[in-house]
Amino acid sequence: MILKFKKNILKHSEIFGTNVFNESNFKQYLNKESYNNLIEVIDKGGKISKSLADQIAAAMKSWAISKEVTHYSHWFQPLTGNTAEKHDAFFEISSDGYPLEKFDGAQLAQQEPDASSFPSGGIRNTFEARGYTAWDPSSPAFIFDTTLCIPTIFVSYTGEALDYKTPLLKSIASLDSAATSVCKFFDKNVSKVYPTLGWEQEYFLIDKSLMDSRPDLKLTGRTLLGHGSSKGQQLSDHYFGSIPNRVLEFMKELEYECLRLGIPIKTRHNEVAPSQFELAPIHEEVNLSVDHNSLLMDIMYKVAYKHDLEVLFHEKPFDGINGSGKHNNWSLATNTGVNLLSPGKTPMSNLQFLTFFINTISAVLEHEELLRACIASASNDLRLGANEAPPAILSVFIGEQLTKVIEDLKNVSKGKLSPEEKTDLKLNVIGKIPEILLDNTDRNRTSPFAFTGNKFEFRAVGSKANCAKPMTFLNAMVAEQLISFKVKVDDLISKKNMKKDDAIFNILRDQIKKIKPILFEGDGYSDSWIKEAKKRNLSHNKSTPESLESYIQVKSIKLFSSLNILSKREIEARYIVDLQEYIMRIQIEARTLGDISRNHIIPTAIKYQNTLIENVKGIKEIYGSDYKKYANEQMSLIKRISEHIAAINSGVNLMIESRKKANKISNDHKKALEYSNKVLTKMNPIRYHCDKLELLVDNTLWPLAKYRELLFSC
Repeated sequence: MILKFKKNILKHSEIFGTNVFNESNFKQYLNKESYNNLIEVIDKGGKISKSLADQIAAAMKSWAISKEVTHYSHWFQPLTGNTAEKHDAFFEISSDGYPLEKFDGAQLAQQEPDASSFPSGGIRNTFEARGYTAWDPSSPAFIFDTTLCIPTIFVSYTGEALDYKTPLLKSIASLDSAATSVCKFFDKNVSKVYPTLGWEQEYFLIDKSLMDSRPDLKLTGRTLLGHGSSKGQQLSDHYFGSIPNRVLEFMKELEYECLRLGIPIKTRHNEVAPSQFELAPIHEEVNLSVDHNSLLMDIMYKVAYKHDLEVLFHEKPFDGINGSGKHNNWSLATNTGVNLLSPGKTPMSNLQFLTFFINTISAVLEHEELLRACIASASNDLRLGANEAPPAILSVFIGEQLTKVIEDLKNVSKGKLSPEEKTDLKLNVIGKIPEILLDNTDRNRTSPFAFTGNKFEFRAVGSKANCAKPMTFLNAMVAEQLISFKVKVDDLISKKNMKKDDAIFNILRDQIKKIKPILFEGDGYSDSWIKEAKKRNLSHNKSTPESLESYIQVKSIKLFSSLNILSKREIEARYIVDLQEYIMRIQIEARTLGDISRNHIIPTAIKYQNTLIENVKGIKEIYGSDYKKYANEQMSLIKRISEHIAAINSGVNLMIESRKKANKISNDHKKALEYSNKVLTKMNPIRYHCDKLELLVDNTLWPLAKYRELLFSC
């Protein structure tokens, strides 16, 4: 039965933001002076006074109660990768015993959740429980499930970041400062630059009852065994096809809830794999966009439940078909309304575009190994380089036209530009970039980091990842590069007495000569690219443990600490957190596979085998000594089942021994490598024999939903 979603049909514009305490609410509930003070804090930073916080809290409480809200919560994003919240009622008892609704500035600004139970990488011990959540006024409060949710940062008692939002906000501030300084070369009116993000969320939808029959999906998010369906994605008939009715009803309700919460959902469609779908919003300022993506995933789980569906965000839930990513489309915008990665109509605006375009590529080249590390996880390792996902080698795709532009710029003679060269350059190189590059080059689906007309698309980000991490890393890299660029340009202007344009051209030309190793237009899946990338000294870290070491390289620590985004202790803590998560993920998968193999697959195979044995006995009773002539296939099947059972038992024993050995290692990096190289590799042989049994055993006895059921149930 399809659950029909029924709401009053309204325009999206009428629904949008109705459950968000946004700027229009501030105007309505605050006086003009308080409103202006708050907007200044949001735009320029600074502290909110106690009296202003009290006014805002009173306004939020009045608005929330008018919408039948009973509780409030500081909503934050700890290093678990999920969102976190603790609900407190507005309800209190006054000193004279009367009940009342209370919510003041102190409760708005700060709370004290237990910090010891969240991942901290050693920053917090179990007995050191204190941590603080602090309000982020730049991201609006919203109502979710009758609770007023207040976006916050989460820090330890000693002030270290224990979440994704804190370093993200710091990276945004660093990038703003660096990019604004460079923008002033071109436009003195620019006073603020902010990164923008548009994510593309891929996901699978599975029937809930079928999901409940799969302990592997429930516990790990992916199928640890299961033979491929005879029909998968090979016909490409699901891609952009008519959305199934059941899924469409889910999407309608999802969009309604998203719009009420101010998430500007724009696009929905079928993805390549069966039961795989995608949605995407209008691009927003990166902090708000990250919050919206985290909130979206919470909403999706709850809406799916109403429709007897389960959402899978795992990057590779099914073997042999496409995995899911979350492409992060990143750009830079100014307070004057200019997209810095979109070429303008004049040579000078083209030069501004090239400045930010080339500096971004330079930043990626300098920290390509770190950029690979920030999207590393046990689940994303399974996706990268398989079925249209980009490879684990970081490269940048810019297209034929821009390749020609930067080649022309590189060939300008050294030193000061002569008037003729300057005119020639502006007319023949800079002046030839069209305002919109969206359709001037084909797209490269194998590129992890591709320029797509007016933005960079970081395609390697995994579908269940928190966007804050890759955006923090990318913001930091570009900020560092822009700071260096400005210093070099200023030096040429002051020390070499160069004109501003000459200085910018000279530095850009030098950078172009250096970025060639990271630029790649070809097939990222080819063996030839692996060999070529090695010649170019590009890293190729296939596994998470290999990748994460770049966190603690000297230049990585310098990057974050010099910009005051993460201290040495904080980045080392994240290194430990990510290693430990990897270990635990593989450990859970190994234990789950062992359990399913021995408690589900083997008993089912034996049960069917016993049926075959009884069949052979019956044939023998009928045909006597001549029975083998009539029972040969059954006896062969009995033997094959026995061989697979023995192989599964042996494989599980080997996997358990490997896990025990790995667990004795105290060093997290060495333990993670052991789990990657010794435990994870023991899982595929077990799966192989389980999948062979799936083809042999009576379908009515098989205890797990099969791929053909899981993928074609909606």
